Amino acid sequence: MSSVLDDLESRGLIADVSNREELTKLLATEPVPHYCGHDPTATSLHVGHLVPISVQARLQQAGHPPIVVIGGGTGMIGDPSGKSDERSLLSRETIEANMAGMRVQFGRFLDFAPGGAGAIMVNNADWLERFSFIEFLRDVGKHVTVNYMLAKESVRSRLEEREQGISFTEFTYMLLQAWDFVHLSRAHGCRLQLGGSDQWGNITAGCELQRKLGGPQLYGMTMPLLLDSSGQKMGKTSSGQRVWLDPALTTPYAFYQYWLNVSDVDAGRFLKTFSWRPLPEILEIIAEHGRDPGKRLGQRTLAEDLGTWVHGAEAIRRAAAASQVMFGGAVTDLADADLEALIGEVPSTDVPLSRLDAGVPLLDLLVETGLCSSKGDARRKISQGGIYLNQQRVESADLVLHPKDRATESFVLLRSGKKEYRLIRVR
Repeated sequence: MSSVLDDLESRGLIADVSNREELTKLLATEPVPHYCGHDPTATSLHVGHLVPISVQARLQQAGHPPIVVIGGGTGMIGDPSGKSDERSLLSRETIEANMAGMRVQFGRFLDFAPGGAGAIMVNNADWLERFSFIEFLRDVGKHVTVNYMLAKESVRSRLEEREQGISFTEFTYMLLQAWDFVHLSRAHGCRLQLGGSDQWGNITAGCELQRKLGGPQLYGMTMPLLLDSSGQKMGKTSSGQRVWLDPALTTPYAFYQYWLNVSDVDAGRFLKTFSWRPLPEILEIIAEHGRDPGKRLGQRTLAEDLGTWVHGAEAIRRAAAASQVMFGGAVTDLADADLEALIGEVPSTDVPLSRLDAGVPLLDLLVETGLCSSKGDARRKISQGGIYLNQQRVESADLVLHPKDRATESFVLLRSGKKEYRLIRVR
């Protein structure tokens, strides 16, 4: 049988591993508690977090207990890794609010049931805030040379930017993360730290500090950052909005659409990274996609598999149904919940049921919703065959809408041309 590291590597989830041969043997012989840290810079996780979360979930499935570290302490400092600017310092109240939102989300991805390989969640402020400045210098700083820290890419790159530089605050972040690793080793038997490839310097600093202090061997593993096939960092929509995991910030429909629109190359790569299907099945999907890319099997499978993991099967079923509508699909078999997925994605207008009972001229609605600039414009578009009611072409400008003209119990769908939609919500 291949090792868990072999499986992770086959899925494109490994960038670097320290002492790989030793770590492979350790993972094969005993449960290995492992941790990944997340500073609470926002109330929600985003798609970039899914890479290390996926690794922790797969390690847990193999019997290794995950430790989720929320950086209530380090979050007050700021990590210079991969940053060109100093991070704005957050208030304690903001950090607490962000931590609360992140705690809820982790429960979807990891099993926190007690015992066995059950995950635990800890806050590094609980041990970092116990240190006085003098104690930290004596117990931690004494064991790590400035030369060692200056050799790290995260520090060196900032020093080379003479105008920006790096503050002493961010310079010490590496020592705080190193101490996190040592503390977790002592308190929870943690032997492995995970992080993005930009965290390699911080992770190996923890291994080095443990060595200086005479503790058991620690190991580090990094994953590739979430980049597309052109090398650009992913995680934002075409409009510049970050793709969050909180459905209140990024709807399941928008999340589904984000992955539905990745390139053919990226679809296959991210299927291996994020889908829980066996690798042979994924490779067959990729091969089938290659035989007929126009069907977008890779993108649809990725959007459904990853969307289901993040938002649940029902939310993604609705997102997929709504997506079909946006590509001209029929609405005859849809329910309110399916079209509700478009709220926030498509402009909507509320219309009282009593008004619909009395009859509403279609021309009025076309102008009210902004699909047409005037009744004259609406008549012209209808005569040209460019207006659709519930995906059916409108033939007469004299059409008056009644309750029977609803697409579902609470919605009417209007369309101009191929892609401009409006939702009428009947209340």
